[in-house]
Amino acid sequence: MLIVHVHVQVKPGCEDAFLEASLANARNSVQEPGVARFDVLRETADPTRFVLLEVYRDADAPARHKETAHYAAWRDAVADMMAVPRVGVKYQNLFPDDRGW
Repeated sequence: MLIVHVHVQVKPGCEDAFLEASLANARNSVQEPGVARFDVLRETADPTRFVLLEVYRDADAPARHKETAHYAAWRDAVADMMAVPRVGVKYQNLFPDDRGW
């Protein structure tokens, strides 16, 4: 498993549009065979900050995800909404073991 937390801060006033685009991307992403989870989270203290929690079944799945039409639509839709560039942090799964996904 490869887990990626994508930290996003959007411009004030873009929260709803970002959420709408991200939910559409997430709904399609969980249909991909290489995606175990795709969560959209919003910080409670600052509604302009989001985390996309992406859990991939193998190391090649993120590249396949980035080749999909729904990812391209999301990327293009949210590009001008970013207050700062998004940051992806990769994690290795330690617990539960991969069978727990």
